Amino acid sequence: MGRLRRSRVHNARRDVHRASRTRARTKDLDQIQLIDLDPKNRAALEAQPLDFEKPGLAQHYCVECAKYFETDAALNTHWRSKVHKRRCKALKDPAYTIEESERAAGLGREGKRQTSVTTGHTAMSDSVPL
Repeated sequence: MGRLRRSRVHNARRDVHRASRTRARTKDLDQIQLIDLDPKNRAALEAQPLDFEKPGLAQHYCVECAKYFETDAALNTHWRSKVHKRRCKALKDPAYTIEESERAAGLGREGKRQTSVTTGHTAMSDSVPL
C-alpha cells in the first residue's frame, strides 16, 4: 500500500483568514458601557432618524449588542435570545479603566516606579536596560 494523500490541506490558511475577518465586528464592551449606556446617548440611539443605509431604516436597534434589526419582531426575538442575555450579563461587570491597567502593570497611582530611600535607585536592578 502506498502513501495516502492528506485531505484538507488548506485548513490552516482558511482558519487564519476566518480569524482575521472583521465583517461582523461590533463595538467593544467598554465602549458600550461608557458611551452608549449613558441615558442621553441611549435615548438618542433608540430614537434614530430614518437612515436608508442601515437595516430596518435604523428603527430597530439593540443598544447592548450594538446591532440593527430589520423588523420589530426580529428585535423582540433577539431580546429573548441567549446571545443578548449573555451580552447583558457581560455588561454588568465594570469596564477596565486606564488607572486600573496601570496598577496591574505595577506602575502605581502616580505612574512612577518606587525608589529606594537609602540608595535612590529604582527597585529594578541596574543591569537591566530600560
